[in-house]
Amino acid sequence: MRRVILAITGTIAGLVALLSFRSHVPSSPVAATAGGPGGGSSASSAPAGSSASPSPPKGGGQTEAAPGAFPQGSLAGTLSAGEKAVNGKVANTAYGPVQIQLIERSGKIVKVAVLTQPLNTLNDIQIGKFAFPKLIGETLTAQDAKIDAVSGATYTSAGYVQSLQSALDKQN
Repeated sequence: MRRVILAITGTIAGLVALLSFRSHVPSSPVAATAGGPGGGSSASSAPAGSSASPSPPKGGGQTEAAPGAFPQGSLAGTLSAGEKAVNGKVANTAYGPVQIQLIERSGKIVKVAVLTQPLNTLNDIQIGKFAFPKLIGETLTAQDAKIDAVSGATYTSAGYVQSLQSALDKQN
């Protein structure tokens, strides 16, 4: 009789734990895109080193920019003479959409900005702060989409490269 009670109790506890599990990936990902020139949010116009504290995202958890030490939001409003902004396609990753914008001058990539990135969890934000500056630096050095992925940010790196390649394809 004790074994039966223990088996039933264990089964109920296992079911409760299983049913209370929440997946990291939202059931219906929201793909936020930049609204073009001047379409960035107020957070995207903050300087890269600003001390603005991030507020938790509402709704689908995706916004156009997040705090970090890399260009965020559209750079189209800051173009110099002879520069052209090219937006990559939104790349949907397991953790959310990634979209970049590159600025080219005389066929050379001079700036890269992140328009959309995963922001569902604090971990997503931390990965973005860590990965995007490295990916942007490699892009500016390599001048193409043949760059290494950042360890620990494999999905984000793949989305970045996919969006970058689509921007490069539009550029030509």
